[in-house]
Amino acid sequence: MQHASRIPLCPDCLRPPEPFAAEFFCVTCGTPFENAFPLDPEGRCALCRHGLRGFDAAYCYGAYEGLLREWVHLYKYGRVKTMAGPLVELLAAALPRHERFDCVVPVPLHWRRRWQRGFNQAELLARGIARKWHLPVVRALRRVRYTPTQTGLSNTARRKNVSAAFASRGSLSGRRILLIDDVLTTGSTAAACAAALRRAGAARVALLTAARADRRLAAPFAAAADFHPEENLDHGQ
Repeated sequence: MQHASRIPLCPDCLRPPEPFAAEFFCVTCGTPFENAFPLDPEGRCALCRHGLRGFDAAYCYGAYEGLLREWVHLYKYGRVKTMAGPLVELLAAALPRHERFDCVVPVPLHWRRRWQRGFNQAELLARGIARKWHLPVVRALRRVRYTPTQTGLSNTARRKNVSAAFASRGSLSGRRILLIDDVLTTGSTAAACAAALRRAGAARVALLTAARADRRLAAPFAAAADFHPEENLDHGQ
């Protein structure tokens, strides 16, 4: 970790968290399941079968819990920007080497949320992974609607909440997009971004995140994993 001396964590807490593991998972979005019942013969979940995800693939490093959750919170809410370095290393480890992309696109923040936080956490991660893969970072998306917080909403309500919240900045005809965010929760925000990229002509959209919420966990813990005071104070994404 080249920026370890600038990160307020002890060496033990800077050791890479455990990668995500699941015996049963969707081959498209990577959602883990307790058994194979929700998957079709090709290994796709119901949302992917019906095209509700929007993206062609989703990759993540680990579950949004334990040490990885602490890393994300320190970076995103503690505003320790140097945590982007270790998180980019996790992103790079999660991305299959056979994938080919034309550009890297960060999930945008609404200007009000960016002003409150001071930076777009997805954009810093996008720059890091773009350097590693020798790709351009393209700010291809803009947030056109200020949406209420996703905290506490059902999956359906989350999808409605971010519907039409994003728009493209120009044509992406035939381009293969690597969409970057820090955490995948239900996938509603990523799906809305992917839909906007598709409307702009993108040929392929793959999502890459450092962590994802594991819905196999007990409900109280899963709800707690989505909560942070900042999300209730500024009421936006």
